[in-house]
Amino acid sequence: MSSFEDLGVSAPVVQALAKRDIKAPFPIQALVIADAIAGRDVLAKSQTGSGKTLAFAIPIVERTDPKSDGPVALVLVPTRELAMQVAEEFRWLGATSGIRTTAVYGGVPLPKQAASARKAHVVVATPGRLDDLEARNMLSLKNIKTLVLDEADRMLDMGFQPQVDRIVRRLPKQRHTLLFSATLDGPVLRMATSYTHDAVSHEVEVDQTEMQQADHRFVPVSEGAKLDTLVDILREDSDGLALVFVRTKRGADRLKTRLRGKGIDALALHGDMTQGARNKTLSRFTEGRPRVLVATDVAARGIHLDDITHVVNYDAPMDLDSYVHRTGRTARAGRSGHAVTLVSQLQQREVGMMASRLDLKEEFEDSGMTTPKPATVYSSRPRGRRRR
Repeated sequence: MSSFEDLGVSAPVVQALAKRDIKAPFPIQALVIADAIAGRDVLAKSQTGSGKTLAFAIPIVERTDPKSDGPVALVLVPTRELAMQVAEEFRWLGATSGIRTTAVYGGVPLPKQAASARKAHVVVATPGRLDDLEARNMLSLKNIKTLVLDEADRMLDMGFQPQVDRIVRRLPKQRHTLLFSATLDGPVLRMATSYTHDAVSHEVEVDQTEMQQADHRFVPVSEGAKLDTLVDILREDSDGLALVFVRTKRGADRLKTRLRGKGIDALALHGDMTQGARNKTLSRFTEGRPRVLVATDVAARGIHLDDITHVVNYDAPMDLDSYVHRTGRTARAGRSGHAVTLVSQLQQREVGMMASRLDLKEEFEDSGMTTPKPATVYSSRPRGRRRR
């Protein structure tokens, strides 16, 4: 296995990583860092929770001159929560080098945010707010040397491509570009091709090693019994943090209230909440006050906590990518975790097909449900593949 030193990471950055007990690179970091430090454009296919933030943060810190005037690196992310968390990674990583970082997102006053961004070396931003700042001539990106698009697939899903296109058109044509996405086909590939030049591609597939770090269970349940089944699951193990996924904002608030009625203290997190309310909710959840958070997919996209021990799909995910994203909130940083999916009778076929694709057929059938016949066979792809 490569070390950070082998990848060309400097001693001060290695020491900063060691202080956080980060001593060896994750697979995506081992693939990307050396190319990124060398200034090559990179397309990286990697799931949320794979350690990709440091895969681009380390090269940016290494390549940034602290004497630079104004922003020289831009990181675009889909959500406010992710913007704050990525910015925090940059802050501790670049502290010894004097690299300044700020997060730019909606829900806070524009003038103060713009002033902070003008003084920063690295700006981590959501596309909508950054587009707004530029349109008002409150922030210039004329000196940007490195652009990162993080979770590019999610930005497209959320309808941010027009804003991203406008932002990229305003950046210098001669720049270093890194794009990270859970998928690299269709619209994401077209966007990646137009934004990069002679890019090196790296892939870290969802593999059995990562999937097996979590205990996956599928529970057949009627609609009338879903709440009581969830309560039983949450009471089975009262240690650690539990993240419960639902499909709608209204559903998150409703389930929070119903859980409290059953004696389970819970909070809700969704896109209709103000930024202050989101921050307060995440802070309380991080501290285990309470230990149960009910969230929608969009709201939970930026949650990266190592201590989530249980993920419960109260509403079954719509597709394979959603399942991987949701269950990836647990079993992180080498820890084990529990992923439980409640499956109604009408959902058994689609969830069974998804389980088969993820090589979770045995776990699905252990519940007494049957996977669809004949099952589609998918060939496995090598992990850590590099293409030019």
